[in-house]
Amino acid sequence: MPYKPQSEPKPTTYRADVRITALGEKIGDPVKAAEFPDHIARFRNDRWDQTIGLQMLDDDQWIAHFGKFEPLADNLDPALALRYHGHQFRNYNPDIGDGRGFLFAQMRDHENRLMDLGTKGTGTTPWSRSGDGKLTLKGAVREILATEMLEALGVNTSKTLSVIETGEKLSRGDEPSPTRSAVMTRLNHSHIRFGTFQRIAFERNEELMLQLAEYCLAQYYGGGKTDNPAVELFEQVTLEIAKLAGAYMTAGFVHGVLNTDNINITGESFDYGPWRFTPYWEPGFTAAYFDQEGLYCFGRQPEALHWNLAQLASALRLICDSDPLVAVLETFPKAYGTAFTEHFCWRLGIESEGFEKDKPLVVAAEKGLAQKTITIDRFFHHYGRDLKQSVSLPLGNEFEEFQQLLLQRTYFRNAGHDYWKLSAPCSIHIEEVEDIWSAIAENDDWKPLYAKISDIRAMGQALRSS
Repeated sequence: MPYKPQSEPKPTTYRADVRITALGEKIGDPVKAAEFPDHIARFRNDRWDQTIGLQMLDDDQWIAHFGKFEPLADNLDPALALRYHGHQFRNYNPDIGDGRGFLFAQMRDHENRLMDLGTKGTGTTPWSRSGDGKLTLKGAVREILATEMLEALGVNTSKTLSVIETGEKLSRGDEPSPTRSAVMTRLNHSHIRFGTFQRIAFERNEELMLQLAEYCLAQYYGGGKTDNPAVELFEQVTLEIAKLAGAYMTAGFVHGVLNTDNINITGESFDYGPWRFTPYWEPGFTAAYFDQEGLYCFGRQPEALHWNLAQLASALRLICDSDPLVAVLETFPKAYGTAFTEHFCWRLGIESEGFEKDKPLVVAAEKGLAQKTITIDRFFHHYGRDLKQSVSLPLGNEFEEFQQLLLQRTYFRNAGHDYWKLSAPCSIHIEEVEDIWSAIAENDDWKPLYAKISDIRAMGQALRSS
């Protein structure tokens, strides 16, 4: 079967299911959202609101829940700012947690998965330190674009559910100030991070660690089957993180800040700050201006995620022997290689034939892409569907070996979608992100953003067609 990271959204009824309170008061702190001077709805995710039964909310109700954060029926009241630690650029920080957001609600989705609604920009919490807990409107717009593009490219990602402009003027050192403000709500399969486990290990709380491991197994991975939940959970998480690493590479995506507090226990990509898509296959491409050593550059992301898994394993040692955890950790390179080649085939629209047969094809493509004669997106747009003109007319001599291997493969993708008639692929590089933001900042013109979302979703539909 072709790589399929998630199902299509389908409508369901609202089903609150607050499970996290079973972990007790040490998992998080009760908080309330700040009061904002204004509430202007800028984005509502009409693809995913239906999957948790919120499609029936009218505009006023939407703002009440996602601008003023009135609790949803039978849900968390008050919200919880979760506690966690984390390695930030590989330096351990015990003074962090949900500093400008909180876990707002939990409910079941259309597949009966437990889903979390987390916020960003809702004001100070006990973990805000010296920050104001607020979010710039530009940051919210960038997160919309990141999540929409990654979803379309088959990456397991959180969804931006809502963005509401809040009428404040914020001062920031890394962008022109004062700047407009917003509050955002994201839809996640889990709000629990690697850093959650790290904090519990730091505090040597074996009882809570066991509870958390069993909670995550039960709620996200179908429940435990042995008497060693730490190893079972780590096996599942390692596989999901390997898939995430492979998908990042195929998408040409650079998250920018792959700290352990930015990696969640279900392997979803989330929390987008200085992200970028690299135009070319350039391993050293970085997203964050402050990543001067390239720790989280494009080509080092699999290594970074592997390192983060090692920190999770270290935390789980509180309730488990080291040897079985190390054995699982050592499976990551093979799992990553398989995930990378499977996702590469998926983006090409061809059936995967297993790692050993897929690897030569992918290596040949990488060799061609490394010449930087063509962008990653244009390469996949050219070869990503079974069109005679695509495979008979090579992009250049650097792809000759790849093309010969490709001619031997079977396509599953339906090439009838209008997207494949476009002369250029849908991309979202930094220049276009800045242009979209400039239209908003200078003229309050939201049309370029909404048009881009429409284009991205059309591409996603074309990629998922079979």
